[in-house]
Amino acid sequence: MQARTPGVASKRIKKHRHILSPMVWPTWIGIGLGWLVARMPLAMLFPLGHALGALFFRFGGSRRRITLTNLRLCFPELDEEARTELARCVFMEVMLGVLELAMVWLNPRRDLSGRFDLVGVEHLKAAVAEGRGVVLLGGHFAVMDAINQALRDLGNIDVMYRANKNPAWEWLQVRGRRFYFDGVVERADMRATLRRLRAGRAIWYAADQDYGREHSVFAPFFGIQTASITATARLARFNDSPVLMMTQHRDYEQRRWRIEFTPIMADFPRDDELAAATYVNATLEAVLRERPDQYLWLHKRFKTRPEGEPSFYKKN
Repeated sequence: MQARTPGVASKRIKKHRHILSPMVWPTWIGIGLGWLVARMPLAMLFPLGHALGALFFRFGGSRRRITLTNLRLCFPELDEEARTELARCVFMEVMLGVLELAMVWLNPRRDLSGRFDLVGVEHLKAAVAEGRGVVLLGGHFAVMDAINQALRDLGNIDVMYRANKNPAWEWLQVRGRRFYFDGVVERADMRATLRRLRAGRAIWYAADQDYGREHSVFAPFFGIQTASITATARLARFNDSPVLMMTQHRDYEQRRWRIEFTPIMADFPRDDELAAATYVNATLEAVLRERPDQYLWLHKRFKTRPEGEPSFYKKN
């Protein structure tokens, strides 16, 4: 993660293409369909997500191959049939997550307040009460923005996100999140991030993707040396902010979402970037071993390899 001045991300997007460019029209069509999806009853939206996910798995090509590779690396104890079935479930859960995005971004006044189960909120409140800001670790679970309403109601939470080169999608994700969060901070805008920590805010921050060798150390994740970003330790060290993790999962049958906060990580190694990355990876791994189906295994988590190691993702 690299410090940049505010507005750099948006300027980069505008330079790439105009928001009304014909190249962006398919995205606008998708947003229009999403507007309709956002008004569907949950009893229809949930099975639709699973049906679309099963279709996506069947024709997913490279994403299916990446997912199966990740699951083979992380769960070698599973046989091929079990990994394939798990991958199919991953696609269904992720696609349902996409429909949930449409629901909360394009119909933000929809009341979901009775469908959240919150566990460990006292840990978050204790961390915020320290007044030094909170590093709220997250992950790229299949459930993401569906929980925005619950987090908004807790207060004092801002969110970091990654800018998108597609200006229509960028507009949608920023607009969608600003309804719920006072601060929607692009991940490269470290000045804004540190300013909000200094103000005592909690920063919801996912530290589980591969941003390349320059911003990472290699730390174990499922027993694999994995490029893991170093910013977590720096954020925690900046204002001596407490660190805790938030996880979220859905109950498909009950059509509910469960949000769980861990206790403050009193032993978080903020002065050692490798130890901090190892700590974060181990904490996330423990969660994923319990619910591997509700995680975004579709991305190349192990793309950057130590010097001399071949890629895991080359076609045979």
